[in-house]
Amino acid sequence: MANVLVVHGGGPTAVINASLYGVLKEAKEYQEIDHVYGAIGGSQGILEERFLDLSGFSQERQELLLTTPGTAIGSSRYALEKEDYEAMAAVFRKYDIKYVLMNGGNGTMDTCGKIHRACRESGIRVVGIPKTVDNDIAVTDHAPGFPSAARYIAQTVAEIGVDVKSLPIHVSIVEAMGRNAGWITAASVLARKKPGDAPHLIYLPERPFCEEEFLDDVKRLYEEKGGVVAVVSEGLRRSDGEPIVPPVFRSGRSVYYGDVSAYLAELVIKRLGIKARSEKPGLCGRASMALQSPVDREEAVVAGREALKAAVRGESGVMVGFVREEMKDQSYRMKIRMIPIEEVMLCERVLPKEYQNHRGNDVTEAFAEWCRPLLGVEIPEYLDFQEVYRERGGTE
Repeated sequence: MANVLVVHGGGPTAVINASLYGVLKEAKEYQEIDHVYGAIGGSQGILEERFLDLSGFSQERQELLLTTPGTAIGSSRYALEKEDYEAMAAVFRKYDIKYVLMNGGNGTMDTCGKIHRACRESGIRVVGIPKTVDNDIAVTDHAPGFPSAARYIAQTVAEIGVDVKSLPIHVSIVEAMGRNAGWITAASVLARKKPGDAPHLIYLPERPFCEEEFLDDVKRLYEEKGGVVAVVSEGLRRSDGEPIVPPVFRSGRSVYYGDVSAYLAELVIKRLGIKARSEKPGLCGRASMALQSPVDREEAVVAGREALKAAVRGESGVMVGFVREEMKDQSYRMKIRMIPIEEVMLCERVLPKEYQNHRGNDVTEAFAEWCRPLLGVEIPEYLDFQEVYRERGGTE
């Protein structure tokens, strides 16, 4: 008999628990698997041997994972030392753990690769399950967690846009998560149902941010529309590479960014004399079950199942990856391939240039076409009688 260990690393997503559910569901297909353990509190939980047998819970309880935010088994950003990996291998042997599934982002995939190396001679198989709202894991088309974050930002910006249009007296600046990658920021474009809809401006961390160009854009649009919605990345940097707002805290890859949206709102007020306000959804975007993408949830389950399948058939040192198939009818379909972990360890994937517009204040239609299927649902269209009134020339 053999046991499975699932480990969560880094920040949660809206579907990280769905991948855990996928592992539990797949484990039932193998008579040789005895227990599926969860490491309580991430990689530190391995070293402290904090394991919970998850396979003993009823199907009804396990299904709650599909709609549970955060991570049901806990996570961490515990900094591992070289000797910790050898210690982990000893813990795995102690508990007859043959399959180790690491569910996380770039940092966790780096840990996954190092654990694989430490366990290579012992027959313990280590497989990565991708997870990140930032969508910055290399090689795979996208990672579970991002589609839900994309749906959240698009829906939120669409609703803010209607509010601002209803009372067009100010500039609303919405700050999106994503660190050095602008995938979430860019996804706000899906709020647009027709020309003129919010977001009116999108600023990505992949491009140097110019305050004067930003103010010119805001002034022009405010004079044209009255109300303006701009979506900006938390990781905006100036041409010298420095953040436009100094980080509040930094530890390794973990960064707590300064309040970019508040800084820019204050800039608009002081320089342009226009009322402005900032919005910073922050953790709401990765914790929302109400706006969880059904595509994301389904693919997260698949990622968990495929990781265990790969481990059982003898693969190790790989990560589950998604490949988008080209369909003649333009429909959306993904297939799975296993990616060598060395190709993704701490390799950050940013938004390609073909998805950025020339001026650096918007994204291209190519990005919108790529991203739209991931949301799983259309952002609703809203009724605007003011617009109808204007279209009719102001009279009945």
